[in-house]
Amino acid sequence: MKEKETCYKMHKASSIPCKKQNCRYNINLPACQNCVLIAADQKHTLQDVGDMYGVTRMRICQIEKRALDKLGPLAEHFK
Repeated sequence: MKEKETCYKMHKASSIPCKKQNCRYNINLPACQNCVLIAADQKHTLQDVGDMYGVTRMRICQIEKRALDKLGPLAEHFK
């Protein structure tokens, strides 16, 4: 890895899953190179997110609604 190249950039460019389990951005999701930053860069359906975390799409919808309610007026920017 080059001096100024980050792990995130390297894995995103090469599509090779990260094996650093002690990384704070690690998520056990090979489809997103095991990186939560790469996963956040991609578009996912509620079903996709539910599958990632082992819950239903309805539960993800409930969590999303609660988060948007907590954001209040700022939530308009995320809809």
